Amino acid sequence: MSSLIVHGGTPLQGRIIPSANKNAVLPILCATLLTRQPVTLRGVPEITDVKKILEVFRKLGSHVDVDFATGVLQLHHEHTQFDPARDHLPEEMRSSIMLVPGLLARFGAARIEDDVKGCTLGAREIDPHVEVFQRFGAEVQRGSDGLVLRVQRPLTGNDHWTDYASVTTTENFVLCAALAEGRSTLMNAASEPHVQEFCQFMLSLGARIEGLGTSRLTIHGVSDLGGTDFTFAEDFHEIVTFLALGAITGGDVQVKNSQPEQFPLIDRTFAKFGVEIVHEDGWSRTRISAADGKLRVKEPFTRNILQKVEAAPWPYLPVDLLPIFVALGVKAEGSVMFWNKVYDGAMGWTSELSKFGAHAFLSDPHRMVTFGGKPLAPAEVESPYIIRVAIALLMVAASIPGKSTILNANPVRRAHPGFAENITRLGARVEWVEGD
Repeated sequence: MSSLIVHGGTPLQGRIIPSANKNAVLPILCATLLTRQPVTLRGVPEITDVKKILEVFRKLGSHVDVDFATGVLQLHHEHTQFDPARDHLPEEMRSSIMLVPGLLARFGAARIEDDVKGCTLGAREIDPHVEVFQRFGAEVQRGSDGLVLRVQRPLTGNDHWTDYASVTTTENFVLCAALAEGRSTLMNAASEPHVQEFCQFMLSLGARIEGLGTSRLTIHGVSDLGGTDFTFAEDFHEIVTFLALGAITGGDVQVKNSQPEQFPLIDRTFAKFGVEIVHEDGWSRTRISAADGKLRVKEPFTRNILQKVEAAPWPYLPVDLLPIFVALGVKAEGSVMFWNKVYDGAMGWTSELSKFGAHAFLSDPHRMVTFGGKPLAPAEVESPYIIRVAIALLMVAASIPGKSTILNANPVRRAHPGFAENITRLGARVEWVEGD
């Protein structure tokens, strides 16, 4: 278990360039299995999940040449081999389920481990993925330690309407449809920025996809896909995180942001805490609205309701960002209701906030209310295995003068390469401490 030691109370200042979005990088890595041609990816982050997928590729016989110092990765799956009886996929990675379409298309067989999982974000079923694979012609058998999937003929195009706009289910559908025979249509498709980036990569391989950025995707299957040279965009999650760190510490952080058109709702959400976001010349920065530099919750015009932040599938505010705004809610004067409309139990970390002296109330498995602006003190807290909850706890700690400890902070490393080093360059005093 790794912990982050945070010596808080220093306003963060400076410029920073975010890394690529983990949720775009991982499906794109999985998508490279669909082609036998060389692929070059630029801006690949040095994070644990990336390393685990690259290790899978090496074990399967793929050519992998990566330089994390420059972020350049060269892949060639020309001589890749897979045996479902012998080769296992990483159990601790939810994204490993996106290796299945490439394996089915290339080898006619794949497997899903029993314990495939990611962050502890409540119940996350695999049934929608299995249903997608079956619709394209896969036969599913339960083994002693997981599911084995096989196809006896090429994948067949089909029309599907998902129960909800799941990011990973959408990406698995596109991965299956790209080389399937005929046309496939997905209704209720996810449209998050990282899904759009994933689809742009598929287009660069030669896939035929219509409806990018909408809830209806149409894919015309092709006989084969080619190679490509693709550069990742900045992670909007990381952009928001650095902006929020600047705001909560009373600093001035500028973050490179080449896609401000994705930010209107995010900007309005920041404004609910008295934070103005300014986008200028490819950079974004925060500006505190109050003359005294304090965060204050904007009062609703409807006086008998709480200010609220609702998170759901895009184009709502992304649920992954909700903990970042909870941290602002703890610091800002006023009360806010936070509503996670996707995951059960993902808000159950109020007890850790209370160790700082924060007032937060868990209304039900989906909703939390913060009563902000209370005196806060340094504390030792423990993060659940959720990436941005660990960062939210760090944010609160960074805003409080004195030494705090974030136990079990390892999830940060799953998404943000060199996170501690990056915020250190902005003036933060943080350090990793390795434990058992």
